[in-house]
Amino acid sequence: MVIPGVLLVLIFSYGPMLGIVIAFQNFIPAKGLLGDQEWIGLDNFLYVLELPNAFRVLWNTLYIAILKIIFGLIVPIAVAILINEVRVMSLKRTIQTTIYLPHFLSWVILGGILIDILSPSEGIVNMMLGWVGIEPIFFLGNNSWFPITLVGSDIWKEFGFGTIVYLAAITGINPELYEAARIDGANRWKQTLHITLPGMRMVIVLMAVLSLGNILNAGFEQVFNLYSPQVYESGDIIDTFVYRIGLMEAQYGVAAAVGLFKSVVSCILVSLAYYLAYRFADYRIF
Repeated sequence: MVIPGVLLVLIFSYGPMLGIVIAFQNFIPAKGLLGDQEWIGLDNFLYVLELPNAFRVLWNTLYIAILKIIFGLIVPIAVAILINEVRVMSLKRTIQTTIYLPHFLSWVILGGILIDILSPSEGIVNMMLGWVGIEPIFFLGNNSWFPITLVGSDIWKEFGFGTIVYLAAITGINPELYEAARIDGANRWKQTLHITLPGMRMVIVLMAVLSLGNILNAGFEQVFNLYSPQVYESGDIIDTFVYRIGLMEAQYGVAAAVGLFKSVVSCILVSLAYYLAYRFADYRIF
């Protein structure tokens, strides 16, 4: 039963790693991957560092990814605690289903929806802002608003999934702890602060550790479906940068160099995150 999964991982995850060699070559596709390519060492990496927008792209990636990680933890935890306080089960299930639905929609669909509702001329959001006297905001064309729009829409799409994870953690807390706290006179806020949050600690650490591995993944599908040349300054990330260099400009060696750099840094960050989780929270994944 494991063989099909192992084959998929070998073919689609480990197989493409053989192509890493083109990061150190002046790669010419006509010669083929195993052809007589010119080896140029670290020239592709140096070329990327000399590009005028290289550090801006790295900053955009880190800025957007870190905001997504922070709010991607805070919002689901807060919503899970609030939903746990709902005593009407039918209402509780309805809320859970409603906030979970966007998780199943692709960014191709959501991108079209966001473009329509955030339009500065006909979008419903700007129409509502106009009712209260606020000038229309070009959310997807303004460099100040575009990163905020990316983070907000990503949280809206994914926080329902995280909420289910944290609700499962809450259900694993011993109910007798709450009964003892009520006897001692603790209100709902104190019960949340001293019982619920500590009871969720291990799950929170796990989700934080897993999210740290994506610190250089600011969301290619989302950005690609929402950005335009006028917001490259604040919205261009490593993945879209590699897409343009590698597929649109056919600089395959340079694109492979950027991808290899990103993978190495991500591996280091994941290893560091696991060590910190074990060091400070006594959490082990293996």
